[in-house]
Amino acid sequence: MPHRFAPAACARLIVKIGSALLVDAGGAIRRDWLAGMTADIAAAHRAGQQVVIVSSGAIALGARRLGLAKGGRASLEDAQAAAAVGQIALSQVWAELLGAEGLTAAQMLVTLDDLEDRRRYLNAASTLDRLLTLGTVPILNENDSVATAEIRFGDNDRLAARVAQAARAQGVLLLSDVDGLYTANPHRDPAARRLDEVHRIDARIRAMADGGSASGMGSGGMVSKIEAARIAQAAGAHLAIASGQVPHPLAQFLAGGSGTVFVADPVRGGRKSWLAGRLTARGTITVDAGAATALAGGASLLAAGATAVAGRFDRGDVIEIVGPAGRIARGLAEYDAADAARIAGHRSGDQAAILGYAPRSALVHRDQLVLL
Repeated sequence: MPHRFAPAACARLIVKIGSALLVDAGGAIRRDWLAGMTADIAAAHRAGQQVVIVSSGAIALGARRLGLAKGGRASLEDAQAAAAVGQIALSQVWAELLGAEGLTAAQMLVTLDDLEDRRRYLNAASTLDRLLTLGTVPILNENDSVATAEIRFGDNDRLAARVAQAARAQGVLLLSDVDGLYTANPHRDPAARRLDEVHRIDARIRAMADGGSASGMGSGGMVSKIEAARIAQAAGAHLAIASGQVPHPLAQFLAGGSGTVFVADPVRGGRKSWLAGRLTARGTITVDAGAATALAGGASLLAAGATAVAGRFDRGDVIEIVGPAGRIARGLAEYDAADAARIAGHRSGDQAAILGYAPRSALVHRDQLVLL
């Protein structure tokens, strides 16, 4: 299982580290554990692997220094202040310990919009690529000092998957306080077993996460990891969930450690990969069963198959396509919301009279559409 993440098979690896691994219950950095982690990164680097770290812990660390209640999460303002103080302290520790291994740390803070907006996404991807080719170890985190409750990733699992997409990485390793996805909560069900590999995320897999698998993590825990796996798979990257509660966790995993691996899908083009990994959309087009079947077969979305249009979007905005059984696809709109609603359900021969101009071939062209 870990061979997919070894340097020979995985030239670029994204490693996400949760707050509980980096910061102890008192809000202090776990330096010994982190020193082991940086030694692992240095060993991977010497073997020819480029490593990007997505590091949590800023809010927990800042809350301790500021004396804030509830770990700095009593309010949005407290979390933003704690992140501002904790991030600089966290970066200093990373730079110090990586420096002791002869490596240079680089800091990148991103927001949801940085990776959802196509132009800003390409800028972030270019910066990451240059930092890696220069031999640095980029340390990324969500920019919690400016992120709001409405516009944010909210967890670093999904951020790590999106970073993997931007960096064109072959693997993502989520180090956590659990060692994988279980068929049921192992603390309650002695028959629960850990899944070694997952090739397709379906309702059965999602139900395992919803059921509180692996220490009852529930929403925001295993649920976010499943969503991260979906994003990584769509980007052509394998994703593993493994325990970080051991010394030298990266080295132990690569040497044959246990976990759950979500196997990558075939690599898509850059734009389609970006579309598949997006977390937001500007609107929704609902389609009938016939259109859903046609889309599954690789067709464009024609207006005749649309039954409803929702949201406010312009031509070129990202929208989601929903069928009778739920979400089907995501793509770039060929019309704004008003015109799409006007021609929904109408065949191409009627559309010119409705719009007053020559219609385009589809509501969403297949070249600008990705199935989910």
